[in-house]
Amino acid sequence: MPQHSSAFTPSGTLQLGVFFQGVNSGTIWKAAESGSQTDFESFRRIAQTAERGLFAAFFLGEGLRLREHLGRPHALDVVGRPDAQTMLAALASVTTHIGLAATQNTTYNDPADLAHRLSSLDLISGGRAAWNMVTTDNAWTGENFRRGGYLDHADRYVHAEAFVRTAKAIWDSWAPDAIASDGTAGTAGTAGNWPADGAVRRVHHEGQHYTVDYTPRLPRSPQHHPVLFQAGDSPAGRDFAARQADVIFSAHPQFDAAVAFRADIIERTLRAGRPADAVKIMPASEFILAPTSAEAAEKKAWVRELQIGPQQAIAYLEQFWGRQLDGWDPDGPLPDIDPAVEETSETRGSGFHGAKAGELTAQWRQEAAEKGQSILEFVRAKAARSDASFVGSYSEVADTLADYARVGAVDGFNISPWLIPTGLDDIVNHLVPELQERGVYPTQYRGTTLRENLGLAVPDRAAAGEPAIR
Repeated sequence: MPQHSSAFTPSGTLQLGVFFQGVNSGTIWKAAESGSQTDFESFRRIAQTAERGLFAAFFLGEGLRLREHLGRPHALDVVGRPDAQTMLAALASVTTHIGLAATQNTTYNDPADLAHRLSSLDLISGGRAAWNMVTTDNAWTGENFRRGGYLDHADRYVHAEAFVRTAKAIWDSWAPDAIASDGTAGTAGTAGNWPADGAVRRVHHEGQHYTVDYTPRLPRSPQHHPVLFQAGDSPAGRDFAARQADVIFSAHPQFDAAVAFRADIIERTLRAGRPADAVKIMPASEFILAPTSAEAAEKKAWVRELQIGPQQAIAYLEQFWGRQLDGWDPDGPLPDIDPAVEETSETRGSGFHGAKAGELTAQWRQEAAEKGQSILEFVRAKAARSDASFVGSYSEVADTLADYARVGAVDGFNISPWLIPTGLDDIVNHLVPELQERGVYPTQYRGTTLRENLGLAVPDRAAAGEPAIR
């Protein structure tokens, strides 16, 4: 295993990405300013605004099953998501530099098929594709694929790692000089071939969950293969990222937590045999900005009021109580009745999954009573990612972010706009120039590929080799 320096040197700069959420508790979708969550125009508007602000990446989530509430489609949450790769391919034609990141599940895709589709996006975008690698093991999602919960929770990253190694081997299967620009690939005697003889190697993987014997169908893109993002925060997820990812979409934006997370990832990355700075970190974040701090505070109150209204507050509690609570006053105390379930389910997403309902609701009743909070006030406080929020004037927030850059706490932030499609306007128009004045934000794109713009090394084809046979 190659030895790397344990020294980590902060770049002193930050990158920004944008996460198009779709409807959820972080999104305002009932205001007059709110646009469609599914029309292409909303995606185009956000992506082009982000590119004007020199953002590194436009990031899409994935929904493998429409979220439900008490057994029915949840009318106050995700409205449905267009297929990420289809949407990003369309956005590639109306953008020129911004990276295009698709969340794609390792559990319900085929590695050869997904590698080919991501490779296609990477080629048609000129080397701007990225893959956010996620896993799922719950039976509720698996029902949509007629597979149920076939994958044990403990095995999800074992499965994912074999999947990713196979995808990497597919992307690395074409030699860098496989295709000559003049059509004479390879050496003398192969003129006219496309590609050169011996320039493409087969990929074979035989494992617990699938077998691949595949001749890859596409050459490398200008960035060689898609950038790999990962968002899991468990110890297994962090180790997986340290071995395989280029960027972590982390859940630790607060300064001290970000510094601690960075130190932990450096340690895991070195243990995986990679350089200390091999994995970039971009935490999920919300920005509420205004010309002055007082105006930003007023804006925050307006945002919170519209993110969680009376209907959303009651529905939020119903998920943990496992029963309808529509007779309860949102301005009154939390329900004093017992939950109808022992444990919450995953039907509203991972944040609602696996809570011990009786213990949790008892704690919440006590907490709300001690703080004098109504249902509405309590849910707004619980649902808001206050630890992920940067609230203040443009200059105040720029000063704060500059401190992150100087110590290398993070490499950037992945911003979740609370308003679509105009949620990035004040960030691009006011915060970005403040960051540029402080010398912590790019003044132009470094290159044409996502890998170049994130400062990532080119993948080593020789090191990739064939996926292990298990």
